[in-house]
Amino acid sequence: MADNTIVLEAKDITKHFPGVLANDKVNFDLRRGEVHALLGENGAGKSTLMNILYGLYRPDSGEILVDGAPLTITSPKDAIHKGIGMVHQHFMLIPVFSVTENVMLGAETDHRAHPNNGPLAHLDRKEVSKKVRDLSRQYGFDLDPEAIVGDLPVGVQQRVEIIKALYRNAKILILDEPTAVLTPQEADDLFKIVHELTQQGVSVVFITHKLKEVLAIADRITVMRAGKVVGIAKPKETNEQQLAAMMVGREVILTVDKQPAKPKESVLVVENLRVRDQRDLETVRGVSFNVHAGEILGIAGVQGNGQTELAEALSGLRGIESGKISLADKNLTNQTPRDFTETGLAHIPEDRQKHGLVLGYTIADNMILCDYYRPPFSIAGVLQQNAVDTNARKLIKEYDVRTPSPYVSAGKLSGGNQQKVIVARELSRAVKLVIANQPTRGLDVGSIEYIHKEIVHMRDRDVAVLLISAELDEIMALSDRIAVMYRGEIVTTVDAKSVSREQLGLWMAGVSPTSVKV
Repeated sequence: MADNTIVLEAKDITKHFPGVLANDKVNFDLRRGEVHALLGENGAGKSTLMNILYGLYRPDSGEILVDGAPLTITSPKDAIHKGIGMVHQHFMLIPVFSVTENVMLGAETDHRAHPNNGPLAHLDRKEVSKKVRDLSRQYGFDLDPEAIVGDLPVGVQQRVEIIKALYRNAKILILDEPTAVLTPQEADDLFKIVHELTQQGVSVVFITHKLKEVLAIADRITVMRAGKVVGIAKPKETNEQQLAAMMVGREVILTVDKQPAKPKESVLVVENLRVRDQRDLETVRGVSFNVHAGEILGIAGVQGNGQTELAEALSGLRGIESGKISLADKNLTNQTPRDFTETGLAHIPEDRQKHGLVLGYTIADNMILCDYYRPPFSIAGVLQQNAVDTNARKLIKEYDVRTPSPYVSAGKLSGGNQQKVIVARELSRAVKLVIANQPTRGLDVGSIEYIHKEIVHMRDRDVAVLLISAELDEIMALSDRIAVMYRGEIVTTVDAKSVSREQLGLWMAGVSPTSVKV
């Protein structure tokens, strides 16, 4: 339970990177048994501050205190030994290992966490298993220590990460975007776990971009912008609009403004599609659907249920085992990405750095990746630099890409601006279908507002839009129809106006549509 005892304090933390002041005299404190939420746009300095507190970065100046005593943290090991644990957005688990084996990793000879074993004694597997079971029971985790992690749902895997930190005696827990891959029900379970943790004296830093969650779970909220703390609020004294304005520095429209869809002819037709992943496992199993011009079809599902492989197959990045893909009445089954692009596909990929950009190329060059070989950018095989530059300056202005120059390499942009470069390139062309896969993942509220507007704008121009997102609020706000994907199959397709968040969450978790009242 929260009290006023400060267990962790950052004083005047300053951190420079080349050309960037990431933290500018940041002050932050955490009290015993509280949930302190940290909000801010991409590049606001949240992650830098947390990485300093966890020992991944060293501050240029400033001071860190744990239980009132100054502390130099040079590595995560130092942080762990001082009772600071961190659960990263992307879990650090080995799927083929059991829960117990994952918990043991890195702690096999840690006598400070287990002083009775001595400095060189190896951990007793049965002892670790018993400790995991005891911790699970203490905090209501319902974890089987012998379960194979790869067989566990995502929400349960997250509990394994939390148990790992608690096993190492963490009294301060940093949760980085903890609900990013959870269903609504799993998120509710996580909130109960966080509440139980704080009841037993654990202090939690909760990093998220979801304003509703912050208001639901936090005791205090610190907002950062441009490397500085711009405000501290209590949930009872603020609201989503005020928090968003603090984050962005202007008023933000949080609702998606769109008129009813006016669907026309089918643009994308998918018939009995079967796709295997890189492990040769069938991850898309007999999927059929179509997307009409002038509508947004959203595919809802917990990450890892075949959405990635589906999007790759529909953009030519992955071959298919069987089935048929038609775009604008043209059979594109097992054709190349260029065939898809030339037929009218715009693709906003799930991994913007791997599939969306060439990080070493300039912004200007990235903005012509789909058309570099065609006029006006290339004539008789010769690149027309003036046309490339003119295009880049036009798109940078239209799509509000924050950069000092078109010649900055894409790898030096923030995540939100990298996404805007992709959106500008893909949506500025004459296209018939947009596949937007996790289009706002990791983006701040201002960038999300902008990209949502662009997606709706494409629909209203009679473009077909296939939206794939693990963000249920995004699916419900943008979609005209919603298909739910579970274990590689589409289990149901419904009108977006006729379904609730809770119903979708149950279907995403594998509950049969026939047993869920709509």
